[in-house]
Amino acid sequence: MQLDAWRAGRRLLARLRAGGAALSAQARFLSLDVLRGLTVALMIVVNTPGSWSHVYAPLLHANWHGFTPTDWVFPTFLFVVGNALAFALPKYAALGHGAVVAKVIKRSALIFLLGFLLYWFPFFGPDGAGGFKPLPLADTRIPGVLQRIGLCFGSAALVLHFFKGRGAAIFAVLALAGHWLVLALWGDYSLAGNAAAKVDLWLLGERHLYHGEGIPFDPEGLLGTLPATVNVIAGYYAGRLLLARGAGWETLAKLMMAGVACVAIALCWSGVLPINKKLWTGSYVLLTVGLDLLVLPLLVYAIELRGMRRGTYFFEVFGKNTLFIYLLSEVLVIVMVKTFVGSATVYDWLYATLFAPLAAPKVASLLFAVIFMLGCWLVGWWLDRRRIYIKV
Repeated sequence: MQLDAWRAGRRLLARLRAGGAALSAQARFLSLDVLRGLTVALMIVVNTPGSWSHVYAPLLHANWHGFTPTDWVFPTFLFVVGNALAFALPKYAALGHGAVVAKVIKRSALIFLLGFLLYWFPFFGPDGAGGFKPLPLADTRIPGVLQRIGLCFGSAALVLHFFKGRGAAIFAVLALAGHWLVLALWGDYSLAGNAAAKVDLWLLGERHLYHGEGIPFDPEGLLGTLPATVNVIAGYYAGRLLLARGAGWETLAKLMMAGVACVAIALCWSGVLPINKKLWTGSYVLLTVGLDLLVLPLLVYAIELRGMRRGTYFFEVFGKNTLFIYLLSEVLVIVMVKTFVGSATVYDWLYATLFAPLAAPKVASLLFAVIFMLGCWLVGWWLDRRRIYIKV
């Protein structure tokens, strides 16, 4: 009797474990992996044209106010960071408050540090006498893409952990309204007079800011990180809804209705607060969140409900080593623009020698970006084949 009971208990435990594994497998949505991979692929393409003088207009950011498809890429990356948080935060919560804070701050700081080191890389430069000297930290840009990702991830994770869903919603409203208030009271919406630039100049100094706009102004500056955190929180809500309700018609309808509402509010709000990526205005946040909430259910419908899996592996590769592949792409570009073939950088030489003769300038420039992106994909594919996943 005891032996039979022991065997029955073993069988029951095995069933529970199998059920838990099945539930875990069901809880993973391929559509989220595809959205993450698609975003990384687009980030690489828009960042690496063969020639910045020959780029199709949709692959350029808006000069100031306005919106292009390229302006949608970065906030979508933050949105998918929020998707991932929906799966990770429940695991964090089991560790206790102290462990959660330590884990979140450590990861946030590491991502920020990687972004800072990327701008300092290659750490040494010519000294004018045939040797090398350390590049001064005093001239290294502090804000940046990875830095904003790190800060937004950390802020959103802590807000969601300690204040839960309702508190995070209140935070999102206050963040968007507060950012608008600061922009309206301490400057205008111009490049030269905006409050975001004033905050960065005061806290960081002009030598640590981006100068590509002609003046010291950083599009990934500190003030814009506040509304950008809302993109992460929105992604979290979308991920939690999928986890709680599954990939059913009701879930898709709720996501799409929320998306339509966000886009409508953004367009109305833009009459008084322009849609502007470089300032990361509240109207820009709601527009990009709304578009993400419209695209995500389409992917869920196609992949989860209709079972359309052909071609998804390409984006899965990017989605499995996301930050590493993005960081790799940036390092490769820096290496190519810092090394020379004759008087031309390797980057310019490759474009002029291998791509420019093939087609019209804009086509050749796009072809360069696509081939470069495919090269990064091959690295990701090699890592995936060997089940190497580099997490930050």
